[in-house]
This record gives sequence, structure tokens and C-alpha cells, in this order.
Amino acid sequence: MGHSVDELKAMVGRTVGTSRWFEMTQAMIDAHAEVVQDDQWIHTDPERAKHGPFGGTIAHGFLTLSLLSAMGYDAQPQVAGSGMGVNYGLNRLRFLAPVPAGARLRAHFTLNGVEERSEGEVTLIWGVEMEIEGQDRPALVAEWINRRYVGGQA
Repeated sequence: MGHSVDELKAMVGRTVGTSRWFEMTQAMIDAHAEVVQDDQWIHTDPERAKHGPFGGTIAHGFLTLSLLSAMGYDAQPQVAGSGMGVNYGLNRLRFLAPVPAGARLRAHFTLNGVEERSEGEVTLIWGVEMEIEGQDRPALVAEWINRRYVGGQA
């Protein structure tokens, strides 16, 4: 099931979904640090970070960004007949607030554009704001581009 390209085009300019809450655990931060080889103490040393600028450990910005995939599965309307999709990139991305270990996050998605690039290929441009529960400033804002493949391309 999903929406036709025409139905999606009619949604442009509207906030179309909000994901469920995701918890940013210290275990996730530590695993990310190991994989990307960025073990800066503000991320991985809770004792030292208590006395640092954020009062505790914080998530890496790129770890926070990577949660968009799961959040998108929750909240983005799907293209009818689409069998797969890929991240095409970002037009804009800003990390506006640190994400403390233990924080809960969710994303709000606004459909900014729909383009049929070629037969069977649909590009969706999303305005994204990732909320940190209980905070005024979002963790990040971005314009995220997804490409979906429909029909024979699926």
C-alpha cells in the first residue's frame, strides 16, 4: 500500500508525519564511537563529561542524524509500488542542540517536494526537525532527499 505520486504531490508543504520516540542510550553512543573511531570524552567518558560543557555525555551529531532512517520508516508516507529506496543526500543540515545520553528523540517530517526523475524513480524532499523531549531547541533540522524505485526498478 502507499500513495500515488499525484497524492504525494498534493501533500507538498504539509507536515505529514511524526515518528515514535527513540531513546539515545549511552550504549548506542559507545557503539557508534567504536565504529567511527571517534571516542572523544564528551561522548564516551561519563565521569569526565559530568564536569564538561554539557554536564554529561552527548551523542555524536552523525549518530543522531542516522536515526532519521528508522524515524522515516515510522512517519513518512510511502510511494505506492515502491520496493526499495535509497538516501540521496541532504541539501541542508544543522545540529542545533546537543543530545544528552538518555534523551528521547522524535522527528517531524514535512514533504517539501516530489519529483519524478525518470520512469520508476521518484525523489522525495523532506523537511525534518528532530525534537528532543522537554527541550525548546531541536537536535537537528535538515532537508533530506530520498529516492524511491517503483515497478520494474523495485
